[in-house]
Amino acid sequence: MQQLSFADVDPMADLLLADTTFVVVDLETTGGRATASTPGGDDHDAITEIGAVKIRGGEVLGELATLVDPGRSIPPQIVSLTGITSAMVHDAPRIDAVLPAFLEFSRGAVLVAHNAGFDIGFLRAAAQRLGITWPRPPVLCTVRLARRVLTRDEAPSVKLSALARLFSATTTPNHRALDDARATVDVLHGLIERVGNQGVRTYPELRAYLPDATAPQRRKRHLADGVPSRPGVYLFRGPADEVLYIGTAVNLRRRVGQYFTGADPRTRMKEMVALATRVDHVECAHELEAGVRELRLLAAHAPPYNRRSKFPRRWWWITLTEEAFPRFSVVRSPRSPRAIGPFTSRADAVTTVDVLARGTGVRTCSTRLARSARHACEERELSGCPATRGADMAQYAGAAQRAADLLDGVDSAAFGTVLSQIEALASLHRYETAARLRDHAAAAVETTWRGQRLQALAAVDELIAARPDGLGGWELAVIRHGQLASAGCARRGVPPMPVVDAITLAAQSILPQTAPLGGALVEETALITRWLAGPGVRVVSCPSGYASPIGSAARWSDWAATARSARLAAAQPDTHTDDLDDRYGVHKPRRAHARAV
Repeated sequence: MQQLSFADVDPMADLLLADTTFVVVDLETTGGRATASTPGGDDHDAITEIGAVKIRGGEVLGELATLVDPGRSIPPQIVSLTGITSAMVHDAPRIDAVLPAFLEFSRGAVLVAHNAGFDIGFLRAAAQRLGITWPRPPVLCTVRLARRVLTRDEAPSVKLSALARLFSATTTPNHRALDDARATVDVLHGLIERVGNQGVRTYPELRAYLPDATAPQRRKRHLADGVPSRPGVYLFRGPADEVLYIGTAVNLRRRVGQYFTGADPRTRMKEMVALATRVDHVECAHELEAGVRELRLLAAHAPPYNRRSKFPRRWWWITLTEEAFPRFSVVRSPRSPRAIGPFTSRADAVTTVDVLARGTGVRTCSTRLARSARHACEERELSGCPATRGADMAQYAGAAQRAADLLDGVDSAAFGTVLSQIEALASLHRYETAARLRDHAAAAVETTWRGQRLQALAAVDELIAARPDGLGGWELAVIRHGQLASAGCARRGVPPMPVVDAITLAAQSILPQTAPLGGALVEETALITRWLAGPGVRVVSCPSGYASPIGSAARWSDWAATARSARLAAAQPDTHTDDLDDRYGVHKPRRAHARAV
């Protein structure tokens, strides 16, 4: 039997542009950060409005438009730009209700956006946080297409407003999602008319026309032959059989094929494809297994063309020193599971140490003290040590115990102490200092709570969970000590329990280590934690139980979310400054009426 080529199975291989369905989408957001700075973090920006127009052959087939409640305050500069206020989105649906409707609206279409990396990046990130499988639709960026089609003399700028004027769009873009999407429709039609005059008739020809579809990429298209249309991990290998790049896909064949059509806009991907001699793949039961295998392979190979997750041990942690007068310490590799983290930067960890020391009363001075000594470091107005002066070991024991309880998740009252300090600073009209301490405390709460969630999963001997696959079946996972030990799926109509029994028998034996998370990769445990929190997930079996510590930082998470919103609302500075300061910074601009939360 003859092997089908990629073109034979590509549903758009011979589809004329006039017959291609496009969904032009535009988003408004609270800022420019689509993803969190740390695994499981919540410092990302959020979508406030979605506007989309479905078109085919120059005809509008439908429109979708809705405000979205971002779950936080909208910064003043964003309100000024878009006109969307927090009051306007207060009763709007959340993204967990809007995104599935948009994905259904755009099913089977080519997604089009002006600066597609921004809009599609936010949609993909939202899908990941919600545990929704991103369908990986074809994507067309009108910015890139405009740069290919138009000369600099004709279009010195490729901003949407400039292109809308150039093509006499019927709708003027105004930083509202639906109007901007409508304007982008007219720009797209104008650009397609231009390329049609150059013999571009089908969507693959349009992709090949874009500057990212280089001749070496097109010549390597045969490397996708034999890759299955299944979930899994793909590995591009170079001439010495070295791993160049690793990625995951819900549909391996479609994703790998996109590297040879210019669908991936990244410049370094052109270089990688030019070097590649073959593509290996690992089929997986579902997206979670693919994500875990990708993380493990990235750690093992550190491919030169991947940027993330190559060095999984480069985290910072906060531990409690083992001495007569314990103190918090920032380390790379804790020897004890009693640790807070992880942190991507040492500076963030040091800032959190200051917050935790304020709340618990442990010392920040680094002098090693004998059991018979007294804490008597020099008292300073700036960067002062919060521990009681003159305390002996017995008197210091209370602070040490509060610190240990905080790390163990027994008691998080230390954060309440810090909140009282914030209120005290605000009552003295030291709003700048109070706001900085508020921001640092909120970050400390979020990191502590995130770490406690990961540690709670790492402590579980075995947890078997099932998640709906969206087609009437179940995705199954056996999790041991925060690591994926086995995975499988029960398709619609297949009894799931025999499959559960089979994958449990085949599951990897995992012996926890003494390091944080039992030696598991931080990003793997974070990925599994997000998967377990997804919609419809059921715990099939967990003999030892799975719960967060009773005294975890969760009780302060709502306050931290409010504090983050206050920080965003105070983002526009003026020239007022505090006339007093402490270790949390020097004079900086602030809003005149910024208040502590």
